[in-house]
Amino acid sequence: MKRLGMVILAGALAGCATNPRVSGGALAPHLENCKGVSEQEIAGLFDRWNRSLQTGDPHRVVANYAPDSVLLPTLSNQPRYGAEAKEDYFHHFLEDRPAGRIDERRIALGCNTAVDSGLYTFTFARTGAAVKARYTYTYRWDGRQWLITSHHSSAMPEGK
Repeated sequence: MKRLGMVILAGALAGCATNPRVSGGALAPHLENCKGVSEQEIAGLFDRWNRSLQTGDPHRVVANYAPDSVLLPTLSNQPRYGAEAKEDYFHHFLEDRPAGRIDERRIALGCNTAVDSGLYTFTFARTGAAVKARYTYTYRWDGRQWLITSHHSSAMPEGK
């Protein structure tokens, strides 16, 4: 009876599994609803975001963010949750005409998600200043495009 119960339990669990098993017992990713993506495509999302900065239009920059996203910006202590709060930040940030450059990065790909993190430098055409910072962008595929779900940026500590 105990053996029959284990067989039934195993069958029920197998029927509930969303990821089929592959050799060695490891789980294979469930790919039929996952957007195929490359590291180069995810790297290009920073370029898209950076080009939107060059327009000087905060609305165009915020269009890169999912509606439920969070921005933890480099030059502000205030987290930005809604589109209006993000536009307010970028309105001021864009006044100095910033341009970003990736110095070092690591990209991790998931099912309809990606993470791009590393180091970047911003130069500001109006002031000539440069700010080195750490960053993390998380992205989600919304069925039409990749959008930023979380953007955290912090200036590098002095002396580093």
